[in-house]
Amino acid sequence: MPQGDFRVVVRSHDGAPVVLMNAPLLEDGTPMPTLYWLVGDTEVHAVSTLEADGGVNTVEAIIGLEAIDAIHVRYQERRDAMIPTTHDGPRPSAGVGGTRRGVKCLHAHFAHWLAGGDDSVGKWVAQQLDERGVSYAQPL
Repeated sequence: MPQGDFRVVVRSHDGAPVVLMNAPLLEDGTPMPTLYWLVGDTEVHAVSTLEADGGVNTVEAIIGLEAIDAIHVRYQERRDAMIPTTHDGPRPSAGVGGTRRGVKCLHAHFAHWLAGGDDSVGKWVAQQLDERGVSYAQPL
């Protein structure tokens, strides 16, 4: 669970939280790199299974590192836009899942995609879950 301020941005059909959006800074000013956090039980379990089946390596090969780098940049820009211009302390760095290159966590990419982010890795995760017959919350 996140340690700072957050809000629910995606809910399941029955109203349960699926994706949380975290503030980019904790109350003490510590950077929080993970903007979107996947918390829905169904989604977390299904994506964990996909990761265990080698999904990280598969999606990196399909999408390519240059396209994934662009996802990280968009994620950083979205998160950085939430930081007050008066903030002069440390800022979160890196992209989706706190990584700088490649895919670290399919959960983070799927959460980003569900929250309306332009994330082809998250979209690929959704396609894989569709193929496996997994129901999940609808993206924004």
